[in-house]
Amino acid sequence: MAAALLQIDLVFSRPQTTLAVTRGAGRLMVDLGYAPLLEVCLPNGRRADVMALGPRGDIVICEVKSGVEDYRVDRKWGEYGPFCDAFYFAVAPEFPHDILPDEPGLIVADGFGGAVVRDAPLTPLAPARRKALTVAFARLGAMRTLRDQAAG
Repeated sequence: MAAALLQIDLVFSRPQTTLAVTRGAGRLMVDLGYAPLLEVCLPNGRRADVMALGPRGDIVICEVKSGVEDYRVDRKWGEYGPFCDAFYFAVAPEFPHDILPDEPGLIVADGFGGAVVRDAPLTPLAPARRKALTVAFARLGAMRTLRDQAAG
């Protein structure tokens, strides 16, 4: 007698998926030696879902896509390139990878962590831009820490 497999499909709302993928991408960045910040405003007015500073000063941006519809209606991801050395999409495990372009890197993540499925091409920032972004990143991290300490 063959054993029946029980399939359970979990369905999460878009905000729950976004939160889980963002958390997993952030944890992956830490595992890779990066210091991530979430929801970072860029000089062009866009907001990076995850921006991470590497041990050698490299900057990575991850754009979280909660589903196919989120990807199809949001085409601003091309505007992140001038503000990072490497750009990734971060998606949930069930997201269909074949609809994403081949150029950016790809991270698959859930609420517990993530994995790099495709490395992002490296496009080094100009030194002046790197310095300005690094200073802004450090100041944002310090201000958030101070705010969190005052609230707690």
